[in-house]
Amino acid sequence: MEDQAIKSLYFVGAGGIGMAALERYFVARGKRVAGYDRTPSDLTEALQREGVHIDFDESPELIPDYCRDPQSTLVVYTPAVPSEHAGLTWFREQGFEVVKRARVLGMVTRDSESLCFAGTHGKTTTSSMAAHMLVSAGTGCNAFLGGVLRNWGTNFSLSETSPYSVIEADEFDRSFHQLSPKIAVVTSTDPDHLDIYGTAENYLEGFAHFTELIRPGGALIVHTGLALQPRVAEGVKTYTYARDEGDFHAERVRKGEGTITFDLVTPWEVVPDISLGVPVDINIENAVAAMAACRLVNTPVEAMREAMATFEGAKRRFEFWLKEPGPHGRVMIDDYAHHPDELRASIASVRDLYRGRQLTVIFQPHLYTRTRDFADQFAEALSQADEVILLPIYPAREEPIEGVSSEMILERVESAKKMIYSKENLIKSIHLSNFDVLLTAGAGDIANLLPEICDEYKRQQR
Repeated sequence: MEDQAIKSLYFVGAGGIGMAALERYFVARGKRVAGYDRTPSDLTEALQREGVHIDFDESPELIPDYCRDPQSTLVVYTPAVPSEHAGLTWFREQGFEVVKRARVLGMVTRDSESLCFAGTHGKTTTSSMAAHMLVSAGTGCNAFLGGVLRNWGTNFSLSETSPYSVIEADEFDRSFHQLSPKIAVVTSTDPDHLDIYGTAENYLEGFAHFTELIRPGGALIVHTGLALQPRVAEGVKTYTYARDEGDFHAERVRKGEGTITFDLVTPWEVVPDISLGVPVDINIENAVAAMAACRLVNTPVEAMREAMATFEGAKRRFEFWLKEPGPHGRVMIDDYAHHPDELRASIASVRDLYRGRQLTVIFQPHLYTRTRDFADQFAEALSQADEVILLPIYPAREEPIEGVSSEMILERVESAKKMIYSKENLIKSIHLSNFDVLLTAGAGDIANLLPEICDEYKRQQR
């Protein structure tokens, strides 16, 4: 459906963070927006206040009248919604155009100079950094992020004048193949989503095809050392980056007193004294990637420096929930890490910040297939903690797989005190761990437990 023909949009899975950004985008453009989600949340309540009609019953009778004309309504769904969903079934039977969220993001990228950030991990932080830089520089952008940026309190930025869009390019379900990047960044290609791709080779092929989509005159920025073999079109420049090597990299890294400062080396200049607003080691190369993309669209150096110093990070990306003063004050950090390499990097960052401290990790595995495919790697990462608490697997879109459970990981964890709790028993038993530094990790609903964990800790202190 052509954009000018769209008068209303209906989102199935309206409460997802990626869907919410698109809903806000189309509301801002004067479209009528409605949708369905399974359960209410803070995000759905905010969307309703902003003018999105959301129902929590999939009955087709609840679909608003303005979303019942197939000639003027586009239906958008997320793959997490079952194909037999009653509302989706009705739309298909009535001849509506029904598309995945990625298709709509592709429409946005074709209408703008798009900076697209892909990778197994790192894409939320790097895209958030780039969006924050463009907004801080006054250039602005339309940003569609995979996490709520704490600077903004949302995962979405709207600009009626900026030519740029910033997109988190998700490889799940091959969604990023719908995009048309001007600048593309690939942060990592460690195998994931093997339920979709089947093999590590197919996963790499997915990223290779993504690089083919970069427009002539554009650029690819790729992390050094990846197995990926880019297939860029003629007229597309390729740059490399990493923390310590590549066309873009950091040098003179200085750490101390809770700060990280470094100089950015580009093919054309050295930008001194970049200070990280979220001073963890992994953010050095995340910042290098984001600044490389912004520099290629001529973002001023001083604006980049100021933006990196004020960057507060995305929610659930190394987010501090408790940080007591003093050398022995208790610390509680939450991180979205749900892939073994992300978990390993997150634990290493905590160890680097709090050397010599006792580290407890509460991890909620995400997806049965991911647990099955990477149980050994998860256990290896968790073995770097002093104490490990596992929650049951968060299934998301999947049905249980016989023989696959959190026990698969736990039995392989070495050199750590280890246990499994239900979510209910975790809250009741958290005081027994007497934690020093606590890291909670996972992509499921573990974040919903954090307020209760904090409250339980405060009760202990009374």
